[in-house]
Amino acid sequence: MTTQKFAVTPGFEVGGSLFKPEQLAVLGSLIGRDAKIELTTFKQLYVEMDEERIDEVQRQLKEQGLFIYPAGFYTKSLIACNFCRGAEEAGLDMATALNDAISGLPTPSPLKIGYAGCALGTSEPLLKDIGVVKMKDTYDIYVGGEPKSIKAAVGELFLSDIPADKVIPVVRKLIEYYQQNAKKKEKFSKFIQRIPIETLRNAV
Repeated sequence: MTTQKFAVTPGFEVGGSLFKPEQLAVLGSLIGRDAKIELTTFKQLYVEMDEERIDEVQRQLKEQGLFIYPAGFYTKSLIACNFCRGAEEAGLDMATALNDAISGLPTPSPLKIGYAGCALGTSEPLLKDIGVVKMKDTYDIYVGGEPKSIKAAVGELFLSDIPADKVIPVVRKLIEYYQQNAKKKEKFSKFIQRIPIETLRNAV
């Protein structure tokens, strides 16, 4: 049997990105006993199963309100906060639109993008490759966070006071520059150390 891996997430809502019990029950019933499920550090479930059944299984999972993404060297689905300040104040619409714009893009190394609806940063956006933080009516963008290894680091402030309509274009251009200029399998945090910050700012 040839297997294939894909990622599953529950999407966004006020209160957090939570799988519903019935969704997990359907997931377990559909993929079969020989499948494998891995819990990742970026709020995705990786499912590895018989590739001949994947299209039908994914279709049924989407009908349950689940989101399907590729696994591997791609931009991961947005890692967001719980929107505890409410959908409008915390920018749920922005997070949803940003997720739609960036998820599943091929990258030299897996890319994690974080979003926080306020300066409390409960989703730890400064530890992500790219972090977006809502600051009242504008947004700050950070780059180069690294949560692992003995060289763990907080992201550097890249741009501040960005209006809502500029957030997605800036993040997309950052990703495109990384796609075009990174070395093979070069992590984004290493890429940020190699490329001067002003070069990145000029590129976006």
